[in-house]
Amino acid sequence: MQPMTELDADPLRDYYRKFAQYEATGSSPIYAAWATGVAEDDEIIALLLDLPKPKCQANLLFAAARHLGAGEGDYPTLRTWLLEHWELTRDLMLARSTQTNEAGRCAVLLPALARIEGPISLIEAGASAGLCLFPDRYSYGFRTDAGTVTLHPDTGPSQVKLDCALVNAEAPDRLPKVAWRAGIDLNPLDITDADQRRWLQSLIWPEHDARRDRLTAAAETAAADPPRLVAGDLLETIESLIAEAPADTQVVVFHSAVLAYVPAAEREQFAELMASRSDVVWISNEGAGVLPEIGSQVPGEPDGRFVLAVDGEAIALTGPHGQSYEGL
Repeated sequence: MQPMTELDADPLRDYYRKFAQYEATGSSPIYAAWATGVAEDDEIIALLLDLPKPKCQANLLFAAARHLGAGEGDYPTLRTWLLEHWELTRDLMLARSTQTNEAGRCAVLLPALARIEGPISLIEAGASAGLCLFPDRYSYGFRTDAGTVTLHPDTGPSQVKLDCALVNAEAPDRLPKVAWRAGIDLNPLDITDADQRRWLQSLIWPEHDARRDRLTAAAETAAADPPRLVAGDLLETIESLIAEAPADTQVVVFHSAVLAYVPAAEREQFAELMASRSDVVWISNEGAGVLPEIGSQVPGEPDGRFVLAVDGEAIALTGPHGQSYEGL
């Protein structure tokens, strides 16, 4: 995921081209075509540049359009719709944010979480509705060359089954023991609220029907026991939340596809803070360019995959939606 900072017309066009090439191609033909179209469209680019820079994200634009009824046709159809409904789209983009809550990412977090001994206190930065705070309540299927390794919660198979292709790594053999869980977000979403749940559905890419089904199932799991979500700025809130964790647990702070939406200076401050906390296990799962010191540890081009790191050390390349894990 490309960091969304310091955009003007040419970099914005370049951002949409890269989004089409590295993120959407092979995953969403509709979004690949839309992003390519926006990149070459001076009129749409001009409309986007009238928005605050963090609101120019492709995911936000496309989700807002679909949420409002733009459909999922070709780019000329989208362009016509946007020009006719720009004020409505603009208002929704200003009111909402990209808070994709992909429970599937728990599958690529699990190999790191399973290494941690004892009960853990799990804190998610950028938690959205908190669906990734339940890695212990989902079932998993890790596909390896030797076959599929299946894991279930102690209570039995979950209605949420997360499948992940595993390369150059051993499948975890247990789920973490989560004693306490909480999340931070500038605007936490209430998973029990129908409108907010529908927005999460709109954020899922058009062709990803399995992800939509997974969101529905994960939302039911979370709604049965909603997590504690704190509204606040990451840097201002994280340490006070860490202090609340039970003393007999290992605190784990994690985030996935979140810091790209945070200004670069704040990302650096957050990374420095996490590195200074020897009492906290820090798990990051972000695009290669988001945390440069971590991204530089990966040889070559990750081709749109995220870099999973523990305490600043890169350990794997992961599929953006949790579909794959390649150990480094």
